[in-house]
Amino acid sequence: MRTDTPRLAPLKDEELDAEQEEIFSRFRNGGADHAIGRTFMRHPKLWRAYNAFASHTFSADNTLSKRESEIITMRTVWQAKAGYQWSRHVPMAMHAGLKETEVDALKKSVELGKWSDSETALIEMVDALTADPFVPDDVWEKLTAHFNEQQCLDAIFLCGRYVMAAMFTNSVGTPIDADVVLDPDLDARNKR
Repeated sequence: MRTDTPRLAPLKDEELDAEQEEIFSRFRNGGADHAIGRTFMRHPKLWRAYNAFASHTFSADNTLSKRESEIITMRTVWQAKAGYQWSRHVPMAMHAGLKETEVDALKKSVELGKWSDSETALIEMVDALTADPFVPDDVWEKLTAHFNEQQCLDAIFLCGRYVMAAMFTNSVGTPIDADVVLDPDLDARNKR
């Protein structure tokens, strides 16, 4: 979290026009009435384009397990210092089978966690991509030892999806939803 005041505040129900209401009502009715969606409603065409891509990453078409997907997501949003996504994904990570100690370990050097070789490869991939948008040969070799081509592509695009989402929520100041908690390690307000 970088700011107390959103640069683009989530739209309230009374601020939604007919097109925005049509789109957002599906999320509201589906239990996903979140600040990110209400902020995205400021640009419905962008939302549709982003959602078409982003939906794949957590659909049955994603070739990675839910656990693997959450490891990538959590490590990516940690590296991006994305308090909004971290707060939303902690419960999802736990639901996908990560333990609290593993969620905490995703904040630290990969060597400090008790990860399988395949999970280590995913974490190292995220670290590489978030430092320099390239997976070096040694990390690629580890990835391909455990994952097929489609899984490698899903892993890269999942990381990219959350880098993009982090740029959005960090930059516009999306506030943390009331049903989740901001990790104090990601509270960068008043620390600039």
